[in-house]
Amino acid sequence: MEYNTTRNHLIMKEYGRHIQRMVEYLLTLEDRETRQRNAYAVIELMGFLNPHLKNVEDFRHKLWDHLFLISDFKLDVDSPYPIPTRETLKARPQPLPYPKRYPRHYHLGKNMELVIDKALKEENPEKRQGFANAVAYYMKLAYSNWHKETVHDDAIQSELSNITEGQLTFTNTPFVRTPRPGGDNRDRDRGNFDYRNKRNQKFGHQQRGGGGSNNRNDRNDRNDRNDRNNNGGKFKKKRY
Repeated sequence: MEYNTTRNHLIMKEYGRHIQRMVEYLLTLEDRETRQRNAYAVIELMGFLNPHLKNVEDFRHKLWDHLFLISDFKLDVDSPYPIPTRETLKARPQPLPYPKRYPRHYHLGKNMELVIDKALKEENPEKRQGFANAVAYYMKLAYSNWHKETVHDDAIQSELSNITEGQLTFTNTPFVRTPRPGGDNRDRDRGNFDYRNKRNQKFGHQQRGGGGSNNRNDRNDRNDRNDRNNNGGKFKKKRY
């Protein structure tokens, strides 16, 4: 018997041992035309064994790259795509630069600073005022989400003036609904109470209609009493 420990290394396990043997057979063919024709057949079989690659963009290009990779870049055939090399496939990607942002106000975030800078550069007074109102609304919303309490508009205006050095002032009062302490519990209790009332009405209707378990027990007791009377007062147990 032939064990996997005695075989050569399987380069791409998703294609299996048979595909690798076919590629090794291609390397032994001396006729270039025959080798080229068999290479196309192997590509079709590789695509059939991995149908999920059809959803990938340029999946046939990927199949040809895998073919050369399985052959250890020794296969001499014509490819409809640029023939890869060991250096191009094994090359490590360049590290992505980490964005270095140092926001001045961490509780507002970097995006809010970008919006404020854009508002300060806006020359149209209406758009500039719209930016200021939107910034004030977001500041009040962030404060309410973090502290779970209301904040006065004067505090928002004071912080906005400190950030923009007095260049932005909001005109409309930003209204933000803040959760009341215990408001969610009251709503939940009210919903449970309604659910219990509906449940009692439903099961009460079934019991009045004769579909409840109590009615079945009463009917069984009545049948037992009738059987006892018919047998001269002796109770005979039913066999089912």
